[in-house]
Amino acid sequence: MIRIFCDKKAKDLNNFWGHIVFHPTNAIEDDWGKLYLDKMADDGAAKTVRIYSMFEECVTLDENAEMVFDFSLTDKRIDYLVSKGFDIFLVYAFIPPWLSAEKDNTLIKPRYKGAFFYRSYPSDYEKWEEICRVYTEHLVRRYGEETVAKWKIHCYNEPDKIHFFYTNAPSYKARAEEFFKLYRGFVNAITSVSDKIELGACGFADAYEFLEHFLKLVKHSGLKFDFISCHPYGTTYSLINDETRPLNAYDPYKYIHTVKNIAELCGFENIPIVCDEWGALEEGYYGMDKCPAYEMRENELYAAYYAKLLMCIEESPICIDKFMICLSGQHELEEDFGGHRNFFSKSFYPKPIYNAHVLANKLGNEKLYHYADFSEERISVLPSRCSEDGRISVLICYADPYFVSSLPDIDTGIAFEGPDGIYCVKKQVIDRTHANAYTKFKELGRPQNPSEEIKAIIREAGELKTEECGKVSPKNNIINLSMENNSVVLLELYPD
Repeated sequence: MIRIFCDKKAKDLNNFWGHIVFHPTNAIEDDWGKLYLDKMADDGAAKTVRIYSMFEECVTLDENAEMVFDFSLTDKRIDYLVSKGFDIFLVYAFIPPWLSAEKDNTLIKPRYKGAFFYRSYPSDYEKWEEICRVYTEHLVRRYGEETVAKWKIHCYNEPDKIHFFYTNAPSYKARAEEFFKLYRGFVNAITSVSDKIELGACGFADAYEFLEHFLKLVKHSGLKFDFISCHPYGTTYSLINDETRPLNAYDPYKYIHTVKNIAELCGFENIPIVCDEWGALEEGYYGMDKCPAYEMRENELYAAYYAKLLMCIEESPICIDKFMICLSGQHELEEDFGGHRNFFSKSFYPKPIYNAHVLANKLGNEKLYHYADFSEERISVLPSRCSEDGRISVLICYADPYFVSSLPDIDTGIAFEGPDGIYCVKKQVIDRTHANAYTKFKELGRPQNPSEEIKAIIREAGELKTEECGKVSPKNNIINLSMENNSVVLLELYPD
């Protein structure tokens, strides 16, 4: 039996989950990008969207080597996101090609629609600072200081990685020192426009030596530093294949805990942490052809993983501000379910991980007390109440945290203690046969060129369904619940 105390608030709930990295940024103006974002907005699947400023297309040089600014494309993208009600997490990156200091080995393969980015440090930091200042002035004029102050603005992306910044750096320390110059120009530029905007860095990946040295430089400088950002991925195909680090819902949390410890070591004891990318698995451009375990990105297992992980983090003392799943590789889909990290298949079938975001974002702003009268780590529970309308919502996940055991079906009771009246109960489920387009896709023989009729059947199978579960009251307060392996359930109680 799981007991939920409807009249006992445990604490305010920081709903840090349910945010996304929309990649590629320059797909926002495309029909398919708008299709994805429209559905996310309609379903409440995402609250904040992370994008790049894409300075490489905003700033060019004229015949006199003077900078010329054109913000028409970035305006189109941000306008669209704002019109849909999303908050913005804006990454100032990357540098224009003419500002590249490293003239050799500075290009990564062309990105979407032929875009390149240069992974060098700037040849002129004053020009970098000027770009950041002019861009920020433009944002404040266009959207207003109060609106921009509600966003977060972040300097660059994964500068500790050789394929993003300073490819020829002789050491992590040298790379951190060079990146600190980039951050200093970024801060000086933005604060000259507004001191209300939240600023942070560094989109840290995995070089802890880099992070420690950079944070010490920031602390010593006294520069504005409102949040630290990092990318907690669970594991990789190579570590799964050689069984070094199998899939589990604890590794991203361990990573975040390490980042917190380094921040404290460097004097940032209470700084919020933004996980501005996360995923159960790295390599967004790889799929099941590279590693069969990547099938989990398509099925109910990823939904359970997400629910387990967010509840693990929520119960910890770490202050997480935002937790943003990375949706990279959306533009390179060659088949419907290939094991890539995105919310929708090629034919726009919603995946279970998408539906899990929809459910999690329905949780209220107050956490309620609860306990279970059995010792079972495989069941995770997060009960909440919305202070505005009195709605009670409970997220429940049943899964092995290491996702290796095939758990038996279970039946459990949910007792709602202390309700102040009669509540109507509704239930939404994600499991192998509920809100799972992939199961239906497999049942129909994995059709890669389906008719519109077949597409509609698969798409409908992937949608969340709402089931009426009767009512609870002070005299009749128990709801019986059946769950299968790797399942996620949201119970919602509405005052009758």
